[in-house]
Amino acid sequence: MMISTCLLASALLAGSGQPNPVMFVTQFPIADDFATIGSTFANHSGAMGAVGRGGDLWIRYGDGTTRNLTAEAGFGVVGHQDDNAIAVRDPAVHWSGTKALFSMVTGAPEQFEWEQYYWQIYEITGFGQGETVSITPVANQPSDYNNVAPVYASDGRIIFVSDRPRDGRRHLYPQHDEYESTQTNTGLWSLDPQSGDLFLLQHSPSGSFDPIIDSVGRVIFTRWDHLQRDQQAYDGNPYGTFDYASEEADAAVSETTYEVFPEPRPSETGALAGTNLEGHTINHFFPWQLNQNGTAEEVLNHLGRHELHTYFNRSLNDDNNLTEFIASVSGRTNPNSILNMFQIQEHPAQPGYFIGVDAPEFNTHASGMIIGLNGELGANPDDAVVTYITDPLSNTVVGDGDTPPPGHPGHFRDPLVLSTGHWLAAHTAETRGANNDGTRANPDPRYDFRLRWLDQSGGYRVPGTELTSGIVETISYYDPDVLVSYTGPLWELSPVEVVARSIAPDTQDQIEPQDQQLFADLGIDPVSFSNWLRANQLGVLAVRDVTARDDADRQQPFNLQVAGSSHSTIGAGGTVYTVSDMQVFQGDQTRGIGGVDDPSPGRRVIAHELHDPVATMHNPPVDPSAPLGSQPVAADGSVALFVPARRAMAWQTTAADGEPVVRERYWITFQAGEIRVCDGCHGVNTVNQAGGGATTQAPQALSNLLQHWLGEFDLIFNDSAEP
Repeated sequence: MMISTCLLASALLAGSGQPNPVMFVTQFPIADDFATIGSTFANHSGAMGAVGRGGDLWIRYGDGTTRNLTAEAGFGVVGHQDDNAIAVRDPAVHWSGTKALFSMVTGAPEQFEWEQYYWQIYEITGFGQGETVSITPVANQPSDYNNVAPVYASDGRIIFVSDRPRDGRRHLYPQHDEYESTQTNTGLWSLDPQSGDLFLLQHSPSGSFDPIIDSVGRVIFTRWDHLQRDQQAYDGNPYGTFDYASEEADAAVSETTYEVFPEPRPSETGALAGTNLEGHTINHFFPWQLNQNGTAEEVLNHLGRHELHTYFNRSLNDDNNLTEFIASVSGRTNPNSILNMFQIQEHPAQPGYFIGVDAPEFNTHASGMIIGLNGELGANPDDAVVTYITDPLSNTVVGDGDTPPPGHPGHFRDPLVLSTGHWLAAHTAETRGANNDGTRANPDPRYDFRLRWLDQSGGYRVPGTELTSGIVETISYYDPDVLVSYTGPLWELSPVEVVARSIAPDTQDQIEPQDQQLFADLGIDPVSFSNWLRANQLGVLAVRDVTARDDADRQQPFNLQVAGSSHSTIGAGGTVYTVSDMQVFQGDQTRGIGGVDDPSPGRRVIAHELHDPVATMHNPPVDPSAPLGSQPVAADGSVALFVPARRAMAWQTTAADGEPVVRERYWITFQAGEIRVCDGCHGVNTVNQAGGGATTQAPQALSNLLQHWLGEFDLIFNDSAEP
């Protein structure tokens, strides 16, 4: 865009008190809210229907002056969008405050042309007042994939979201999500632009979004959790779903769809008939964390549905000990439930306090109520409290023709707290659901996001003065056959404060002292062992005691005893469940869609019993009658095994006959070389179901695994970890 075409504020808005520049983007206002630039998921596409062209990267200085940075650097075009067209998103400022990353997609087609467009990461310098702007693409990033939401890591690497396939095989592109089989990103990636070293930090079957590095060095991000059976494959299979025999390009196909984990959804009445299962469904966007090397992935501070949600069902219907979770009668500390948390940012004056947006999955372009959540490093999940920053009405959608309730403030997204304590967010006064009140050719989008200061009024933040007087453009482009024409204000989104910050520590995983002692007792150097794991693209999953669970979890069996052992953790009278094995599942991209004769590109992730050849080759042998992909529970309740790295994993405990007992509800990714030891399958916050504390014992199963490894290789350890 040319600066002369925009109407801009020329002076600092009274009372804003902005001491540092704010960088932000303008976006063509796409009316549709399914898999488009503002959507909660599948928002990474560079296609014309998903992201119109014509936006720019802007900066507003403390004196109120503004600059169109991309236009100054020679990017973008006025009016009709052609090969030089751009759209921009996701600015992130370097620790020094002197450079920034953002994503940009370039080009627009002529009528009836179809082109593939990809978001790529760029770096900008020279945006200080009086400086000359320079914008260059980041070297060595995946070139034929969408790379968005980049941030600077503590060690000079770049962490970002990409839809590159998990292992880079093009025939698996795109990955389809677990909900609508819509193309999704594959998770967070880490790149060293200098060397080109690239690796997958965490594998998300349904997508991860908007990573940041917090003040203590954690990667904090939103992840979509939807680990349930494929809803596209039932009710007569109208979407033509089918299974590939493997992830290989030439894998055989079968019109019979196979799923074994997790249990059927509540609507699958035929599959549930004759069982004691209630049916399982899960669908939310939670805050997650991991180290900058990709280890120790978990929900922020191990929070879960018990701490954040209003309601979810029990797993079995024939055990009176198991109850539905109802927040209002649970006795938890947090009085304020949320369903989702998007666009997370850390409060600059309150380390570990995060703000974000609880928005509905559809209808609002990921806008809703601004919330706060205490997530200090190591904070007990039992102490988590959600604060409603804006009126809860801002998370509600008013039906067409209905009267908005008094005081409805509209919807918010992209909240930001400046170093002065002043608040800023994108806001629309629209209370209805997103829609196009015009036509495809002449859109009239309902939502008109503008950046506004947020004032305090009573108990809530409310929209105040606008940051600019509006950035108005006349734009046209082909989508790809219809000429789209629009004159009006562009959305103002994704504000970031341009300010220097201390570089956060580079977080790494740690081995607990009791586990270090276990290695020492066996004469194994943990570093050499980790190097061997890394060379073989393996991690170690170890659980100290699968019988111990948090006292709040009364939705799955919690009277648990190890088969053939006296070890148990009993939380109440009644049925006691014997656990014999832990069965592990790997996320394989093997579900196709569209029919075997003309399948759509890409595949969906489906849970299959652990079969990775390297992991199974090195895991201890098990009884042939044991469940596929399992390892036995040791006498002390522990489990340990090798698992493939950089692939989504899940698991469940089973009885000796293979009947599932306690099922996991989340995918977890292990890094190559990671040795992860957790206390239980639902970690203890304060006390377990029997009133005891978290298990701290060195797991016998890990000792058994390491002894097997020693016996298998008879290694002489050295730095190269070669046998």
